[in-house]
Amino acid sequence: MRPLPGGPPGLWLGRAMSWCVLEPRPPGKRWLSRVAGLGNPGLPGTRHSVGMAVLGQLAGRLRVAESWARDRRCAADLALAWLGDAQLALLRPWGLMNVNGRSVARATELFGLTAEEVCLVHDELHKPLGKLALKLGGSARGRSGVRSCISCLDSNMMPRLRVGIGRPTHPDTVRGYVLGYFAPAEQELLPPLLSATDLLLDHVRERSQRPSSSP
Repeated sequence: MRPLPGGPPGLWLGRAMSWCVLEPRPPGKRWLSRVAGLGNPGLPGTRHSVGMAVLGQLAGRLRVAESWARDRRCAADLALAWLGDAQLALLRPWGLMNVNGRSVARATELFGLTAEEVCLVHDELHKPLGKLALKLGGSARGRSGVRSCISCLDSNMMPRLRVGIGRPTHPDTVRGYVLGYFAPAEQELLPPLLSATDLLLDHVRERSQRPSSSP
């Protein structure tokens, strides 16, 4: 497979195909990192899928918003972006949040990455809406998508961008809250929230300065 005509260098996904084939990394290049947006496919705009919304913003920022392609081997949509001398792979799993780890682990294997080179983006109940935090590894803290990734990758070393969605007053309404849509007043806070790409790209660029663990 050749790079797409008119596309950015290093873009190896077939836009016209119903699924894509991932080529081996080009000589002299390396996969820098992979970013997985956790959420529930088919439920865009809900609090639980805000990680996928951030990933969509990131794809637009990197000019690959129209380059998503389906990969059946990892059961996810993938887009590749050029970042300096390396490529950043963006991943949107097809499965529900609590089984996202299967797609993340399979794609990690396909790209030849380690858990430390995978960044997860997910909603965070324990932070107010609009607050962001980058966590470098650690426990799942009750997040089902993160727990699935830890289990499937057999590691808890993945960096995570936690996107605050706030928390309902009554604990018994949490499920409906996370699966619900943002209220009109909350939507006013979403533009800066979805601009979390700055924090994410800063982390990826910092990682790019480290020696590669891949051949």
